[in-house]
Amino acid sequence: MTVRPRPPSPQSESFWKTKTLEEMSDSEWESLCDGCARCCLEKLEDEDTGKIYFTHISCTLLDAGLCACKDYPNRSAKVSDCVRLTPENVRTLSWLPPSCGYKLVAEGRDLYWWHPLISGDPNTVHEAGVSVRGRVWGTEDEVDEADLEDHIVQWPGVIPKRARLKKRPAPK
Repeated sequence: MTVRPRPPSPQSESFWKTKTLEEMSDSEWESLCDGCARCCLEKLEDEDTGKIYFTHISCTLLDAGLCACKDYPNRSAKVSDCVRLTPENVRTLSWLPPSCGYKLVAEGRDLYWWHPLISGDPNTVHEAGVSVRGRVWGTEDEVDEADLEDHIVQWPGVIPKRARLKKRPAPK
């Protein structure tokens, strides 16, 4: 199946620059998600410092190839610690990745070239190396919680160089 790029509709173009998070419609809010799935990785918090450590272990509901939840409408019922993002909590959650569209807009910053609302193509998040595609080692059901420390990785907290460019790089 080929997914065709879909540019934002003219009436909603750049809504994230003109509306507050609270003013956005449900579909506008959902479209701020870039589809990277970094927030669906298991995280550890140092109790002494509060520092967050990402792992390459995903939520049991994550389809790591599609970078999408297998049961998005029922995720909170199936995964008790699933955090639903809201305008209030995106401003305070310390574990949102630095590339997160919700976090960027909450901070008054613009989206990157690879965000589907900018590129019109949901695959650019993968092209830019931002998504978890190909980087998930396993799910939380496959790894004992006591062993999560063995799976700490740095990349979810870093924006790849090609993703930080001002525009989409030319094909090689």
